[in-house]
Parts: sequence; structure tokens; C-alpha cells
Amino acid sequence: MDNIPEHIVWEILSRIKKTSDRNNVSLVCKRLYYLDNAQRDSLKVGCGMDPANQALTCLCTRFRNLSKVEITYSGWMSKLGKQLDDNGLFILANLCPLLRDVSLSYCTFITDVGLRYLASSSELSSLRLNFTPRITGCGVLSLVVGCKSLLRLHLIRCLNVSSVEWLEYLGKLGTLEDLSIRNCRAIGEGDLIKLGSGWGKLKRLHFEVDANYRYMKVYDRLSVDRWQKQHVACENMVELSLVNCIISPGRGLACVLGKCKNLEKVHLDMCVGVRDVDIICLSRKSSDLRSVSFRVPSDFSLPSLVNNPLRLTDESLKALAQNCSKLESVSISFSDGEFPSSSSFTLSGILCLIQKCPIRNLALDHVYSFNDVGMEALCTAENLESLELVRCQEITDEGLQLASRFPRLCSLRLCKCLGISNDGLKPLVGSLKLDILGIEDCPQVSESGIQGVAKFVSFRQDLSWMY
Repeated sequence: MDNIPEHIVWEILSRIKKTSDRNNVSLVCKRLYYLDNAQRDSLKVGCGMDPANQALTCLCTRFRNLSKVEITYSGWMSKLGKQLDDNGLFILANLCPLLRDVSLSYCTFITDVGLRYLASSSELSSLRLNFTPRITGCGVLSLVVGCKSLLRLHLIRCLNVSSVEWLEYLGKLGTLEDLSIRNCRAIGEGDLIKLGSGWGKLKRLHFEVDANYRYMKVYDRLSVDRWQKQHVACENMVELSLVNCIISPGRGLACVLGKCKNLEKVHLDMCVGVRDVDIICLSRKSSDLRSVSFRVPSDFSLPSLVNNPLRLTDESLKALAQNCSKLESVSISFSDGEFPSSSSFTLSGILCLIQKCPIRNLALDHVYSFNDVGMEALCTAENLESLELVRCQEITDEGLQLASRFPRLCSLRLCKCLGISNDGLKPLVGSLKLDILGIEDCPQVSESGIQGVAKFVSFRQDLSWMY
């Protein structure tokens, strides 16, 4: 080892990605040990650290060039020792001058004091907090004030983050590009207006409201009107994901949908209030859209939406087909699929997308209107590579057999489809057309019946969902 040039050893070490392998290699000789210490830039620790603060001190002293640290206590119990506390973040901030990316998950001992310590990491550009219940909005504010280079902020199940002054400060700072707020009960759709001019810099937004708990904030008329009066510039937004949101016509997140010009990926999951006009406007302005995902209420999950203009119909799909010529990935799902939905997306709208867009990935869940006619239409889908059908009960063996005629299909997943059997897959046996086949909980399909259908086959049978 002593005769090998250092740059070659450095390259060898850089290609070893698995932590356990790197640990083993560093024990071979002192040279590899010291080179690994200098090269190691990421660290993931958690329940194995005991005592936590002392162990973290040793690790940070050994690996001086750490730029990414992930601390997770998923599955932690008191018998595993005390968790990392605020002093641990003090150690991290002081011993890792190159720190840029920090992720804290299930760290229940860390408070706002710890975030204030972390605020001294001037190079920090990415922070992810997942279930850190003792952290409040004051702690987040202290961190964003100290970290002027913050580009990415993810807050997941931070139940005590209620004040949003930090969001207003980030808007004025104008550096944030990636914002994710998921299931933070005290943060509502109306709070996002506080981002102000920061909308112009934002590239990715993921906002999810806890479906089981909605903190009903009362917004005065002035804050509501701000959405309409303030210029919400979203020119740089490329990815938008909204889950369980209430979207009011003409204000709030509806303004965001209407002003995105460069969206490439949009995901709307159980968002009540989205109208055809919102999607039509979005399709006209974001012609580079490549991926859309809709999960919408069925007729029986929200009966008040039947024949209500505040729901999506085929008009949205037809607008996407007409205006988004680069659309490659489409996912459509209905909730409560034991009851078919007849007043939203139908086969006509889906066929319009298939015929006009270069769809490569198609996923349909609970879409009862998609039947053998739809499968026949896919025979002309020249770009389709991946097809996923979940609880599409109108598809029969006759329709499934047509999959052998799909020009470029290489991945097929079928889940909880009652109308198909081994006979539907027979034309694919031995053809080597498919690279991947996944069968889950389809009662008439057996494991023996799918052998030879694809290069890689996965099979699972759990019929408890039927009873």
C-alpha cells in the first residue's frame, strides 16, 4: 500500500459507498485510516451512540471534513441510553466547520437552544427536522437568522412550530430554494403568504396538511387579500406538491397554481377546491410539465362535491394533453375506491393524454373507468415503458393480453385487480419482453402462473383487503 500513489488510493476510497466497508478498509493500515478520516464527509448516527455526546465528540474529532450529518432515533427506547441533546448540537457546530447538511429525526431531547447552537454553522445550507416535538418557531427563527446560506428547509411533524416569523425572514433573505412543510399542525395554507418575495427564488414546495388534525387558524381579511394583491412570482418553481390542502378560488394556493411558468412536476393529493380552470391555466403557462399526479376524492368520500364546479374533470386532462407536449409521467388515483367515481376523470380524458403526450410512466389507482378499451389504446403508446394498475376492476384477461403488443413496455405492476388471471399473462410467457413484473394481492393469479413472464418477477398474496 505504501507504494501506491495517494491520488489512486483516494480514488479507490471514494468508490466505496457502504459505511461498513469503509470502516473495515480503514482498519487495514494507518495510511488508509488517515486517508479515510480526511475523505469522509458524511455521517449517520443514532441509537448506537451511548453516551451520545461523548461518542459524537470522538467522531467529529476523527472526521474533520464532515459536511453532512444525519442523526436519527427511530425506534429509540430509554434502555438504549440517553439521546443526543442540545450540547450535542453545540459539539457538532464547533467541531465541524464545513457542515452544510443536517438532518434530525425523532430527536426528542433537542430544543430551541440546540438550534441556536447550530445557527453558528455559517455554511449550513440544508436542514431537515422530522418529529422534533420540543422545537418551536422561535428556534427555527434563530437558526434561519444565523444561517444566511440556507437553501433547503424540511419540517416534518414539528408539532410545536406555530409562529411563522421565520418564514417571513426567509422570504426577505431570498435564498431558499426547497421548502417542505409536512403535517406541522399549526401551520396552515394561509401562512405561506409570509414567504413574500421569497416565492421568486423557490424551486420546490411540498406542503402537506395533517388529514387527521387541522388547526383552524382565523385569518383576517387583510391577510386573505394579500394573496390577490401581492405579486406571487413563481417563475423558478419546478416542483409543486400539495397534500390535503383547501384551495380557495382566486386566492391562497390557487394564486400559486396560476403563476408557475416553469413547473416540471406537480402532485395534488386530496386537495379540495382545485378547479379545472386552475389546471387549464397551469397547463398553458407551464408547457414544460413532465410529470403530473392527481389523487382526488371519490363521489362517496366527499358527496358534496358531486356535480360541484370545485372538482377536476376531463377538461383538465384535455388541457394538459393539448398544452404539455413533454408530459412523460401520469398518475391518477381516487380515494375510497370501493365506490367508483363517475363525475371526475373518465376514460375519455385518460385516452386523450395517451394519444397526445409521450407518456412513459402511467399509474392508475381505483380508476374504474379504465377498462379493456383503455388497454387497447395503449397499444399505440409508443413511449410507454412502465404501467401500474391498482384496483382497476374493469380490466379482464382479454385486455391484459394486449400488454404483449405494447411497443416499449418493460415494467408492469398489477395490484388488487379482480378481473385478471394467469390466462391474461400467457402471451408474455417466454417472450422476455418485460424486465420487471410485480403481482400483489390479485386473487386469480398464482405464483406458478407468472413464471417466465419477466426477467425479474415479484409475487405477494394477501387477500385480507377483500374481507
